Amino acid sequence: MSAALRVGIVGGGFMAAVHSRAARSAGATLAGVVASSPERSQQVAGELGIERGFESLEELVDNVDVVHVCTPNALHAPQALAVLEAGLPVVCEKPLATTVADAEQLVQAASGLTAAVPFVYRFHPLVRHARSRIASGAAGRVLSIRGSYLQDWMLESSDDNWRVDAAAGGRSRAFADIGSHLIDLIEFVTGDRVTRIASTARTFFDDRAQHQAITTEDAAAVVLETAGGAIGTLLVSQTAPGRKNALTLEIAGSAESLGFEQEHPETLWVGKRSGSLIVPRDADQLSPDAARLCTVPAGHPQGYQDAFNAFVGDVYAAVGGASPEGLPRFDDGLRAVRLTDAVMTASETARWVDVPAVT
Repeated sequence: MSAALRVGIVGGGFMAAVHSRAARSAGATLAGVVASSPERSQQVAGELGIERGFESLEELVDNVDVVHVCTPNALHAPQALAVLEAGLPVVCEKPLATTVADAEQLVQAASGLTAAVPFVYRFHPLVRHARSRIASGAAGRVLSIRGSYLQDWMLESSDDNWRVDAAAGGRSRAFADIGSHLIDLIEFVTGDRVTRIASTARTFFDDRAQHQAITTEDAAAVVLETAGGAIGTLLVSQTAPGRKNALTLEIAGSAESLGFEQEHPETLWVGKRSGSLIVPRDADQLSPDAARLCTVPAGHPQGYQDAFNAFVGDVYAAVGGASPEGLPRFDDGLRAVRLTDAVMTASETARWVDVPAVT
């Protein structure tokens, strides 16, 4: 099915390039792109090797089989909705929407269609192996969770980006942008749901190079509780010097701990009271769902783009009627929006916030 798919991309920035590489890896045809202007669409088409630059989203959807939405956050909901209303499958960048209500509308509109959100860290083989160890009972009952996602690209007041503007990026910046990945990974790996959140958030620079009176956060610290009785702490920051894309997760079970670092994705730490070990990304040593994501032999590193490629490959398989394990769909995107909303509300009210149980 994937070889026959004609793919359209909305947007022309960094994520559009990542999506285009993943689509090409999955055997699809890059049929069209629409960016911020007709001229920009033509430019992006030339840069990414896409057949054609279109003048509008409406024109694009008439000429493709599936659409990837890679635009600023505030555009996700209306653009993804337009694709769904045209009857096409869609991949929409996170956050799925900037409000819970918009995300709920998208989930309803996606009924009967393949609609996915690229929580791609799920597609590291050793993340799947950690998930398998917890699901099998090997790790015991989950007791505590420690996670962080640290970057430094917004460290100085001269650093700027459209994401700092709440009108373009939404109420939350750091947590919606990268914390959503972290909290999705926690629920995916543990199979447990976050039920209560307390948090604090900080905006360290009210003014940046091109934006003033900034309200979106540079960092957030979160305390959480889960339905299964675990407690945890999260730290998310885009102002941590030297940290480029440091997503780390450590889950302590009653029998063993599991530690994964996204910047070192070739190993999983399994901590035991005695006899801790390092598990390599070796298909012969991993659970079946983890082994299927190993695309090169052990010792030949896989990374972020490989995880993205695997995600898109599973999306296209789902378009063809398959049911791939662990594919993050729009209901997972809605879940992340709800959790982000809870984090921001808890920070603003200085109170614990209950997270709705429904997905």
